[in-house]
Amino acid sequence: MSESDDVRSRLQQMRGEAEDLEKAAEQATDPAERRRLQDEAHRLESQSVQVSGMASGDIYPME
Repeated sequence: MSESDDVRSRLQQMRGEAEDLEKAAEQATDPAERRRLQDEAHRLESQSVQVSGMASGDIYPME
């Protein structure tokens, strides 16, 4: 498996986990748990954008 395949696989996994967390947040009845799940989903989405940018040759990570 090439490095780009590894990155692509990692990105898919991160995005899938973020989607799962969003779905879990929608179903959570406890507001604190819902917020925690949403925050974790947003963190993963942001991280996947950074990884994607760096993999495409953008040397400056997004803030």
